Amino acid sequence: MAFRKKMEEKILDVDAAMHGNLSFKDPVNLRINGKFEGNLDTKGNLTIASTANVVADVVGDNIIIGGRVRGRITAKERLTLLPSAIVEGELFPAKLNIAEGALFEGRCSMLADFLNADELARYLEVDLNSIMEWAASGKVPGEKEGERWKFDRKTIDSWIASGKVNK
Repeated sequence: MAFRKKMEEKILDVDAAMHGNLSFKDPVNLRINGKFEGNLDTKGNLTIASTANVVADVVGDNIIIGGRVRGRITAKERLTLLPSAIVEGELFPAKLNIAEGALFEGRCSMLADFLNADELARYLEVDLNSIMEWAASGKVPGEKEGERWKFDRKTIDSWIASGKVNK
């Protein structure tokens, strides 16, 4: 007889004004309907509803924006701007979908599967010297090709999730 355990889906629906830092270690389905200001670090799915007004640096896996957002947004898997989205800032998506009607003003740099040392420094928000020291000492997973370092983004994401980052 086979046993199949159903994973409990974690859903958090925020319909309030919040200020601060939110960080999730486990995947959740987070939906913001109200105001949020600060820093948001999620795993799983993040939806910023058409009624939301967010001023934050946002990091997540799958991010869907329908409301107003101002800040730096990093989507490790996919970023979707719905027709009602108004976004101002910097976007760093692995994949990007902008629906007709969405408004975006700012800068967008697609996340590549592999990062060089400069890109990794920006991705981790640390200085280049730290990246070079970590790479030379083996603290950060990477490969040296000639004189240059190459870092696999998914391996880096796993390294971050393991808590081995020493900023």
